[in-house]
Amino acid sequence: MVARSLLDTLKEVSDDEKDCVAVLERVTKLSEDSEPTVRAELMEQVPHLAMFCQENRPSIPHAFSKYLLPIVVRYLADQNNQVRKTSQAALLVLLEQELIERSDVESKVCPVLIDLTAPDSNDDVKTEAVAIMCKMASMVGKDITERLILPRFCEMCCDCRMFHVRKVCAANFGDICSVVGQEATEKMLLPRFFQLCSDNVWGVRKACAECFMAVSCATSQELRRTRLSALFINLISDPSRWVRQAAFQSLGPFISTFANPSSSGQYFKEEECKTAEDVKQTEATKSIPLNENLPEETENVTQEDAVPADESPTDSSPVTFTVKLETNLDDDPASDELFSVSNHSDFLSHCTLPLKNSVDSVEAEQGCPDAGASNVLELQSQESPVTEQELFNSFHYWRTPIPEIDIDLELRHTQAEAHSPDSRLVVQKVSSPGSPNIAMATRKELEEMIENLEPHTDDPDVKAQVDVLTAALKASSLETQEDKKSSHLNQEIIYRNDTIETGRINCKISQIDSIPLISDSVECMQSTLRYIHNDSDLSTSSGYSPEEEKKSKVQDVVPQALLDQYLSMTDPSRAQTVDTEIAKHCAYSIPGVALTLGRQNWHCLRDTYETLAADMQWKVRRTLAFSIHELALILGDSLTAADLLPIFNGFLKDLDEVRIGVLKHLYDFLKLLQPDKRQEYLYQLQEFLVTDNCRNWRFRAELAEQLILLLELYSARDVYDYLLPIALTLCGDKVSSVRWLSYKLVSEMVKKLYLAPSPTLALELMNKLVEQFCKSPKWSGRQTYVFICQALIEDDCLPMEQFAMHLMPHLLQLASDRVPNVRVLLAKTLKQTLLEKEYFLTSANSHQEAVEQTIVALQMDYDNDVKYFASIHPASTKLADDAMSTASSTY
Repeated sequence: MVARSLLDTLKEVSDDEKDCVAVLERVTKLSEDSEPTVRAELMEQVPHLAMFCQENRPSIPHAFSKYLLPIVVRYLADQNNQVRKTSQAALLVLLEQELIERSDVESKVCPVLIDLTAPDSNDDVKTEAVAIMCKMASMVGKDITERLILPRFCEMCCDCRMFHVRKVCAANFGDICSVVGQEATEKMLLPRFFQLCSDNVWGVRKACAECFMAVSCATSQELRRTRLSALFINLISDPSRWVRQAAFQSLGPFISTFANPSSSGQYFKEEECKTAEDVKQTEATKSIPLNENLPEETENVTQEDAVPADESPTDSSPVTFTVKLETNLDDDPASDELFSVSNHSDFLSHCTLPLKNSVDSVEAEQGCPDAGASNVLELQSQESPVTEQELFNSFHYWRTPIPEIDIDLELRHTQAEAHSPDSRLVVQKVSSPGSPNIAMATRKELEEMIENLEPHTDDPDVKAQVDVLTAALKASSLETQEDKKSSHLNQEIIYRNDTIETGRINCKISQIDSIPLISDSVECMQSTLRYIHNDSDLSTSSGYSPEEEKKSKVQDVVPQALLDQYLSMTDPSRAQTVDTEIAKHCAYSIPGVALTLGRQNWHCLRDTYETLAADMQWKVRRTLAFSIHELALILGDSLTAADLLPIFNGFLKDLDEVRIGVLKHLYDFLKLLQPDKRQEYLYQLQEFLVTDNCRNWRFRAELAEQLILLLELYSARDVYDYLLPIALTLCGDKVSSVRWLSYKLVSEMVKKLYLAPSPTLALELMNKLVEQFCKSPKWSGRQTYVFICQALIEDDCLPMEQFAMHLMPHLLQLASDRVPNVRVLLAKTLKQTLLEKEYFLTSANSHQEAVEQTIVALQMDYDNDVKYFASIHPASTKLADDAMSTASSTY
């Protein structure tokens, strides 16, 4: 009780310096009490006492530094946990309020914290002291942090005994970096950060992933691109799911640190796109371990087991495949999309899968049981040894069964042409199972192919092909009937013998379709290419031109590996193996990533954005809906009209939880559109009045607020024809908050229409208000008319002459209304609002006389409330408060 009353005691004796000193000395004795609750209570009062000492500094100078600060510092090492926690909170409050002198911070606070973090210190105390040091760094500034805190912080990052200490250091690493600046970060902190990111405790690595953006902001662009990017890729492919989860959450913010500050990230210097050879050379020099880019099923492979991309164990000279995809959309000649693919023995076996019928065809013509196989198997360098690891590669065994594949093969050339150097093996029309004119590959055909290849299983490549065909045979027996899609996919694979060189093959895959590439019939091919191509999305979007498609999501703003990982966040497997909320995190970061890449690289994000917009989780779509106006500002009107408007239209028809995101920023989005596009949405605004839940009144209130803003975007005629009906509907809403906003909306409409070149629409609107509300058979409608008149007068939406001519006569007629609530509101409006206007105070006219006669009549009213508000002048009482309370309760 004495501790709690200390502040009041000091206030009583503040005039006498000796008494104040005496009280503060008693505080020192009280701090030595053996009861922890007393010490904790005393510490809770210290910030209030310090504030009082600061305010009364002339009478009691140095009181805080001499009496109170030593108590706070001493309690940091108290044996009782509650006392320590209270003293830590008090210290941070004192630093935040700048109640501790810088000299005291250096001489009294920092030395104690450094002692508490000594190697022989108590474990709990050491952890808490490190946390305090990190939190106070931003408050004490760069100088003190760099001289006193930074050396000990670097030591604590390497604390081998206590992972709790390392975890605290990792969690606060970004704050320290932001305080000490770029030079100290790169020289002293980054080596420690690299150690923490590879810590053997997953909690430490997770803390590193969470603060990665802050660390990146404190480094140079070159270091960010070269070292931090590779480090972050390691965290994304961490064996721990929790680390990967935190890393993916930080991926978007980390990418945003690559933004060009000179142009705020919106515009970048246009550079010539890299050729396929440049991309290939760039990827070869990165030497990123394969396990960082594998699908989730193989993510938990350790880094030591990974094979670098430039050190293939099966090939001393890597074979490069150039796969050319030609897409015809709407019979237009399409551009080519090039992929540079590293050779892998698995890829060979899977590339031969669509050619299995061709094997029999070639055998039939050449009379050789293994001729077809040799045609395919010569694609691999014969000098390359095949290791046991390749024979039992996990890709063969750990995957979903291969679906039944519909194949129809034709030999377009004669046997003589087949043996000539220009011979071609043509595989045509790989179609979906739903295609009625294509014959299905039967079990018998699969069995025959397996029998033909089995005598040659000594060759590892032939054995791999047999394994694939066996898996296909099993899948065909287990596959159940599925719904057949109406899409058809035609592919043509052309193999040229004359282009075979030692160590290099050219495969040309031309694709003729008018739909996305994703299809049940090519699931195997797609999964193979995903394995090789870093989980890249091969789906073809019809939303952009083939010229943009040629860029193949390659850009030079951020490291491509980071962008590829970000684009993979929409993969359904990520939700199962990383985080069920991963798509939401991707959606949350997409405006920042788009701003970083710039509008010229929007093609890299377009597919991902469309995938997120169609996500099954409404939270993902809601996140996009709340930020679509920001993305429109980044992309500009042309890209917005092409890519965002269809998604925006979809959001308008979505759940209320999604629509509210669009509605809250409706004005911000529509003002970015061209006038002709903006005009189209006039017809859809009425739909916002319909909600899934009629009790969702905040939705309608937001609509009223947005309509007020939208008035400036449309002409007077559009406002009268389309916006006015919505406003009049909102004026009759069941919720008063919606009605108050709608009164403001109607008054702004009157103002806009009156200021239009022709005031005819304003007169029509005022006549409509009279007919719909003033002459309404319901008392609530007549009360609404009074409220609208009140809003018009307060906001000066009309000249008083016009108001007195068109609206006031009908307003004064309500003095004889049979409902007291209407007359009460009329009395308040006339007395508090109308008579305050100069027009009715200075000029003597017929309108003023009519108002005074109406007030006299109201003063004689039989209802006491009406007489009260009509008689007393607002200045003589708290009439404004009474008016508001009465007005809100009368409806």
